[in-house]
Amino acid sequence: MTLAIMLVVVFCTIGLSTMVWGIAALCRLAAQGRADTRLLSPSMYYRRDEVAVLIAAHNEQLVIAEAVRAARALVPASHVFVVSDGSSDETVARAREAGAVAWDLSPNRGKAGAIRAGLAHFRIPERFPLLLLLDADSRPRPDYLRTGLPLFTDQDVVAVAGRATTSADAATRGMGLVLTSYRERTYVCTQYLHKFGQAARVADAVAIVPGFASMYRTDVLDRIDIDAPGLSIEDFNMTFEVHAKRLGRIAFHPACAVAETQDPAIFRDYSAQMRRWSLGFWQTVRRHGPRVGLFWASVGALAVETVVSSLVLTLMVPALVIAAVAAVASTMLSGFAAEVAGTVATVLPVGPLAAAFLVADAAMTAFVCIVTATRPRVWMLLYPLLRVWDAVLCLRALVAALGRPSDGRWRSPDRRAALSPAST
Repeated sequence: MTLAIMLVVVFCTIGLSTMVWGIAALCRLAAQGRADTRLLSPSMYYRRDEVAVLIAAHNEQLVIAEAVRAARALVPASHVFVVSDGSSDETVARAREAGAVAWDLSPNRGKAGAIRAGLAHFRIPERFPLLLLLDADSRPRPDYLRTGLPLFTDQDVVAVAGRATTSADAATRGMGLVLTSYRERTYVCTQYLHKFGQAARVADAVAIVPGFASMYRTDVLDRIDIDAPGLSIEDFNMTFEVHAKRLGRIAFHPACAVAETQDPAIFRDYSAQMRRWSLGFWQTVRRHGPRVGLFWASVGALAVETVVSSLVLTLMVPALVIAAVAAVASTMLSGFAAEVAGTVATVLPVGPLAAAFLVADAAMTAFVCIVTATRPRVWMLLYPLLRVWDAVLCLRALVAALGRPSDGRWRSPDRRAALSPAST
């Protein structure tokens, strides 16, 4: 019984999908290690001057200039477009000062609506074969296109999912440090242990082309319902649309198309962002429903696993408290009360329960430390609590997704003024 409980906790903490796609990623890595010599070679189809960069922004005056400068390091300045979605600050002025072609869109339509409007206003599909969607707080690295464009060498590829990493100017103390380092752990685990395996040619099961810094072929954009009503975010839905309409493959490699993003350093903003991401996933799953195919089977399995894991992790803290109280009570009480406490302590053994949860979580942290060549830090001991909080937010978002639809409008988190590369 104890072993069974421990295994359930381990599987819910790490995730069966993580194990399956992690194995697929290892197989893909082994295969590429033998044969793929084209990874960083110039694309035989696209050049940097054929790429447009579109940034949808709302009250992003603190970070928009650095995003524009990072984009201008990749493409000509005339190819960088900013849609200010009903901003009440100096987003437009800062974008223009940094060299972008900026448009003040009013009233506020939300990110998806701003993207759709920007595509039409700047006539991007007519002028450019490729589009890089970039968030205002994201900065693609200088080799973003050099490594990302070769992934389009396969003519079946219609989108390249960018690889997210926490920006170099992340918080360095307090709760901000814990939140940003935990988010980086999430990025590494999901991108190396999920997305890399899902992007294998035989699978083609990437669940999200993140809107923070990813590329699309513009000839498929008119077939993607970018601003579908009722959704809080657009990137899950755009990805599901690619699969549902069989527009082509989605490519991803953790060494390619890397961009830094400014993650929330305030707990309120972190919680709001996690809830919004989870809500977007559940709304998209509800919108598209079950279908036939490997991608849809993978999404269905992930949805079921996410619900079960979130329930188990949400109950983890009260279960540990009850188990600890029962263990103590069984030694201090007598008679029937001691017997009941002993039964509870046997069913919920506090030691094995805590060990299974903490060791499984620590294994994920160790994996990230190895991949990123970083040393374990004491604040990483707080990661299990954040994992539990993620589970709570996920379940709340699931309930919300079953209720009234979202209007897609946004509130930007508190930003930190972006540091220039030299300052960083």
